[in-house]
Amino acid sequence: MTRTAVLGAGALGLTVAYRLAQRGDDVTVVEREPLPGGLAAGFEIEPGVWLDRFYHHLFASDRHAIGLINELGLGDELLWRRPLTVTLRDGTPHQLDSPASLLRFRPLPLADRLRMGAWLAYLRTLGSAERLEGHAAADWIRRRMGARAYDIVWGPLLRGKFGALADQVAMPWFWARVHDRTAQLGYLRGGFQRLYDRLAERITEAGGTLRLGTEVREVRTDPGGGLRVTTADGGSFSVDRVVSTLAVRLTCQLAPELPSDYRSRHEWGTAYGAHCLVLALDRPLTQSYWMNVNDPGYPFMALVEHTNYMDRADYGGRHLVYLGNYRPMDDPLLRTPTPEVVAQFSPHLARINPAFRPDWVTDAWSFAAPFAQPIVTVDYRDHIPPFETPVPGLWVASMFQVYPHDRGQNYSIDLAERLVRQPTT
Repeated sequence: MTRTAVLGAGALGLTVAYRLAQRGDDVTVVEREPLPGGLAAGFEIEPGVWLDRFYHHLFASDRHAIGLINELGLGDELLWRRPLTVTLRDGTPHQLDSPASLLRFRPLPLADRLRMGAWLAYLRTLGSAERLEGHAAADWIRRRMGARAYDIVWGPLLRGKFGALADQVAMPWFWARVHDRTAQLGYLRGGFQRLYDRLAERITEAGGTLRLGTEVREVRTDPGGGLRVTTADGGSFSVDRVVSTLAVRLTCQLAPELPSDYRSRHEWGTAYGAHCLVLALDRPLTQSYWMNVNDPGYPFMALVEHTNYMDRADYGGRHLVYLGNYRPMDDPLLRTPTPEVVAQFSPHLARINPAFRPDWVTDAWSFAAPFAQPIVTVDYRDHIPPFETPVPGLWVASMFQVYPHDRGQNYSIDLAERLVRQPTT
């Protein structure tokens, strides 16, 4: 029986552990947080009522996540709807979630709408991003869709996600964002925490162990064979194999035996942190589910009104709104107390809905996650590590490797399935 330690209990780590436990490995999952789920974990807004810490949904194309949900017996709780997606431009929310709505998108002249629609159709039908390698998305969009389409639609979105590095983002990443998306969205009733709790249960049932609330400090070759995992509480244990699903930079910090040439190639690049302010309101704020904030001057890039998609009765009658951001790791927002974030953001909610008053807010929570969004530059592909590292028995699988797709539950699950199919794992 192979002893395997999986570092990280997000979608990727839990799927790896589940598959290895199914085939008979002695699996131990080590996770710093007190519950499974990683970036997709939830929190209780009242006893027994769970909400995701960061907004999540599935696309109809997310076959790996959908398949796992069905396999775990949760398929009947996966709801499919087509909520309204809008883009805020010049103070007005414009529907922009279909070819027909693009034709009605007044901030762009008709000729630009047609031009943009034609190139979007091209990207949707393009089977892979291979021919787009070496191109930056900003330059490609400006040349193909036009300067106005970039300045009004795509530039604000890229800057909102990647900040000052927006012009360096690779075109294959943009292709995947267009190619993978569907207007129909799926959500697991009760939140995606249910999926990760179920995975944890199945791992335990198969003989595996989850060590939640445990931080790994080091992974090093064990003189007796295999690898030794040392944890922050001073404990350690030996295994035959370690699968790290942490960011590559973090894995390099934990594994001092990784050679310098590996580090110089793969301990590379920049990643931003994710931040979400979640508000409970006593009335609706907007009419849309998803609002891309393309007007300048806002301190958040997206407004997601969850209860314009899911029934607010599922959440004790609350109207729930996410205000989302990606920021550099040294940005003060990632460490700002929730009341201060509410005070900073509230005047901007009144710009979106002039009737808004701070006393609409009945509760608020904020969450920050480090290394949540890799900056996918043009040379990104050259730095993606293979699964197997030069340290015998140490494997890596992280969202850095889902390229060209964006980070997300579906591609994390797909990556896990590909890893466990490796013949030498």
